[in-house]
Amino acid sequence: MTDNLPVVTVVAPSQRNVALNTIVAAFTADPLLRWIFPQADVYMNYASQVFDNVGGAAFSAGAAFEIDNYAGVALWIPPAGNDHEADDSVMSELLAGTVAAERMEEVGSVLGQMEDFHPSEPHWYLPLIGVDTCHQGRGLGAQLMKYALAKCDEAGLPAYLESSNPANISLYERHGFEVTGKIQSESSPPVHPMYRAAR
Repeated sequence: MTDNLPVVTVVAPSQRNVALNTIVAAFTADPLLRWIFPQADVYMNYASQVFDNVGGAAFSAGAAFEIDNYAGVALWIPPAGNDHEADDSVMSELLAGTVAAERMEEVGSVLGQMEDFHPSEPHWYLPLIGVDTCHQGRGLGAQLMKYALAKCDEAGLPAYLESSNPANISLYERHGFEVTGKIQSESSPPVHPMYRAAR
């Protein structure tokens, strides 16, 4: 079945917003994102900015990948881009304008735990991968994953991600990732950091 899948291509800079919109569509029911932004209006208006802040370094690094005319998108940050982490001041400002004040400490706690689990050695980081909900179940996410992991293996480097949806853990495990912990606050859904050793 995967033999007939469309090829993966690098996202052109002019298509940045198209790629981000695919991620927005893919994450509409993501447990963590919708815990942070439970109101549809807030999510739809600000998610693209959040995702650009978290994964935007992938575009300039040539490591933003799409499949099947943007049915699926993966934003990878290679080791050379790991020094271009999300801009904390921009993210803080976004959260301050969208998250209720009484929830800020708890949201900040989850995000802080995510930073604590992040590996310090050179690695490929996958902050975002998603397939538009109307295109899911066709193997596009797996194809995107294989494409980038081949680059990791060519370089002999590990890979890292956080699974914000427990339903995706088995997919990542099939590609060699292992759960390394659990991130959770009092009311948040669990987030699982996952590491794939160098091959």
